[in-house]
Amino acid sequence: EVHLVESGGGLVQPGGSLRVSCTTSGFFFGQRSMSWVRQAPGKGPEWISSINKDSTNIQYASAVKGRFTISRDNAKSTVYLQMSSLKYEDTAVYYCARPRYHLNPHGPRGDESNWDQYDAWGRGTQVTVSS
Repeated sequence: EVHLVESGGGLVQPGGSLRVSCTTSGFFFGQRSMSWVRQAPGKGPEWISSINKDSTNIQYASAVKGRFTISRDNAKSTVYLQMSSLKYEDTAVYYCARPRYHLNPHGPRGDESNWDQYDAWGRGTQVTVSS
């Protein structure tokens, strides 16, 4: 059975940093791309970032590019999201998700915020940016 478990969320002040993690099991992690998707209260899902199986193709949404860094450790079956220069609008539940398809080598296709692009996801971890 596939499991994705996010951790590391919490309360952080604007301008601060936080790292969230997603530990996985039940599938061959090293052969799959992984993504982070967030959802703020009252809003739809928003794709944040994706990384391919060997970290040679990394993609970011424009809203977080330059502030967030995705990485993975295949030996630990874990994907990370390092967030810095956090803003109030980064407040959301952050989900780790497994894309159904390989990443487009030319960049995001534009449909990454649709849940149907993923075949597994975790329960999420809350990140709250507040002073």
